[in-house]
Amino acid sequence: MINNTRTSHEIHATPPGDLAIWFFIFAELLAFGVFFVAYAFARAHNVELFNESQQHLNRLSGAINTLVLITSSYFMVRAVAAIKQGYSILCARWIASAIGLGFVFLAIKMAEFHEKFSAGISLSTNTFYMFYLSLTLFHFMHVILGMVILAAIMLKARNGSYSPANHTGVETGASYWHMVDLLWIILFPLVYVIR
Repeated sequence: MINNTRTSHEIHATPPGDLAIWFFIFAELLAFGVFFVAYAFARAHNVELFNESQQHLNRLSGAINTLVLITSSYFMVRAVAAIKQGYSILCARWIASAIGLGFVFLAIKMAEFHEKFSAGISLSTNTFYMFYLSLTLFHFMHVILGMVILAAIMLKARNGSYSPANHTGVETGASYWHMVDLLWIILFPLVYVIR
């Protein structure tokens, strides 16, 4: 009898999805990492301004958006599991649910941006708001890009283009979406909470 048992190392010798997405993900993480270090450096040199300005952020909105993105990442995990079992339509539904939560995230962020811009706050208001708006707008654009990627994958899944043997595209989209989620999980406490 042949032993088909494989170790987890043999199963995942390479990251999930297309290798090219991982170069992109590492480049994006590096870019955000530079932003995060610059933010921490600027904050260390002007703690009072950062703490005072931070009090005007809506932590509840930020916390809700954290839950929204974590849940959407879970939906992408379910989408990958579904396609690995050959359930293309179920995969597409999970992806659609993740996209739906992406819209929820964008709506909450747009309400936050509207509140700040209506109050006359801009990139030039002070150093804190320059970082807050730059980081959150940059992340906002990544959420939009992620939703476009997921929509394309969802349509392909709905049309039966993926299978248990060929699901790299789903894993690629999920990997990008998890990166977007990870960045927010770092950004939220860094900008909204830590004093």
